[in-house]
Amino acid sequence: MRKTSLDCVYELAKKDKRVLFIGSDLGPGVLENFKKDLPNQFFMEGVAEQFIIGMSAGLAKEGFIPYVNTIATFLTRRCYEQVAIDLCLHDLPVRLIGNGGGLVYAPLGPTHLALEDFSLMKSLPNMTIISPCDAHEMKSLMHQTLNYMHPIYIRLGRGGEKIITKSNEKIEIGRGVLFKKPKDVLIISTGTMTQKALEVSKNTASENINCGVLHLHTVKPIDVESIIKYSKEVKLILTIEEHFRSGGLGSSVLEVINDHFGKNSPSVIRVGVENQFPNEYGNQETLQDSCGLNVEEIRKKIFNFFNK
Repeated sequence: MRKTSLDCVYELAKKDKRVLFIGSDLGPGVLENFKKDLPNQFFMEGVAEQFIIGMSAGLAKEGFIPYVNTIATFLTRRCYEQVAIDLCLHDLPVRLIGNGGGLVYAPLGPTHLALEDFSLMKSLPNMTIISPCDAHEMKSLMHQTLNYMHPIYIRLGRGGEKIITKSNEKIEIGRGVLFKKPKDVLIISTGTMTQKALEVSKNTASENINCGVLHLHTVKPIDVESIIKYSKEVKLILTIEEHFRSGGLGSSVLEVINDHFGKNSPSVIRVGVENQFPNEYGNQETLQDSCGLNVEEIRKKIFNFFNK
């Protein structure tokens, strides 16, 4: 997914001289062709993330469209004031590409786990958040960012994810994608958790529980219309995200349900990481399992709801 996103920046830069790539100590070999072919549009800065945000804001003020890439925690935690004041206050078209969203950097421990990035970016006016499910969706969304005149945070998964996006699927920033129509349960997911959502839906079908899947690649602005449309007849909404349960996708869905449904609103279960720093080291799958982000644990939550 990361390679796809950066390759797209290179493609956009070849077509439009306004497009700039700004990296932060990303190591040798990253976008080597870009650096060679378009040296005036390629910048690799050192470990100075706050400076890079200010730099990108200044370039955007001059009419450029900077694409900034580094580790997600550095973009969202370390640069928060600069993102808020330099980018969002002035509503500048800077794209923040965050490597390793969620639990991707599990081997490096809690300092590198981006589990509050949605929450931080959601709270900023003018900020858009996208979290694609696979490389195909990433490519479609990246090409749309060129003429999107607001700051964008783009959350990247590990890479190599199973392709689930249909080749003819219409993908548009701000609009969700319905993978399966709901009957009993509506699963709402984002990013690579949509692959798990589809597995859960398949798993529960054997127990005569019909789970639809609504994928929201755009976490903000959230697709209120689709959430309302597909929630009307279901008994349960279950959200899945590789993020703290507080402040993320599930919280946004709860707000939509609260604002648009009365006493007969469906129940909502939010599946995510408990609001505490994970104290384990391992790989992404290890930490997902320990946080309950696996098919079996999610399936149990659905069955427990109906057994009550």
